[in-house]
Amino acid sequence: MWSSIGYTILGIIIGGILGFFLSRRMFKKQLKENPPINEKMIRAMYSQMGRKPSEAQIRQIMKSMNQYK
Repeated sequence: MWSSIGYTILGIIIGGILGFFLSRRMFKKQLKENPPINEKMIRAMYSQMGRKPSEAQIRQIMKSMNQYK
């Protein structure tokens, strides 16, 4: 009886650890394939506001976005 409880607890712990690492890996892969914002999106945002951004402005925004990753 105690061995079955021990195996169950051990299985839950191993499953939790594997689940954590697999979900973290999938999440990082999704962020790499679909970044939250890129330069093209920044240019589109500026054009919707009726402005034409300079490259320095775009680089500054990208730098500030990457700072919080």
